[in-house]
Amino acid sequence: MGGSTFSLSLILMLTASMFATNMANKDWHFGFNYTNWSFKGGPQSQNDTPGPRKIVVGGSKNWQLNFNYTDWALKNGPFYLNDTLVFKYDPPTNDSIIPHSVYLLPNLGSFSTCDLRRATMVANVTQGGGEGFEFVLKKWQPYYFACGERDGYHCDAGQMKFFVMPLFHQWH
Repeated sequence: MGGSTFSLSLILMLTASMFATNMANKDWHFGFNYTNWSFKGGPQSQNDTPGPRKIVVGGSKNWQLNFNYTDWALKNGPFYLNDTLVFKYDPPTNDSIIPHSVYLLPNLGSFSTCDLRRATMVANVTQGGGEGFEFVLKKWQPYYFACGERDGYHCDAGQMKFFVMPLFHQWH
């Protein structure tokens, strides 16, 4: 299979997977026996969170080696426009702290191979301390995140990478 055909197939599979995951997470209500109607004239999902959310990447595990962030993103989605991702990690203070950073990769190919050559650093090794580094999902586009330390080793072998495609909020 050629490189461009493989990339296209991978993009289609990821898009279909994201769509299926987002549809599975919806709170579908059909019929006329639904009792959670709002005064605005329609059903209200009990899982709707009004406004943008702050989401700690990795939950209680924060941003660290050997945690599957791709799996975390799939289980904690969907993500919406203007949600804030919070990356928390300890800044290096001595040789026992493994440094981490946050890079934004330009495309799916770079994400798949952990190729950081055209990536943009959005948080250095010290910015994850304290309350963490905050990244707002401002555009409707895929965001490919990875740790850029050790020339991509953290991204590849350490599983410190994930992507999100923010959705528009539901109409209320």
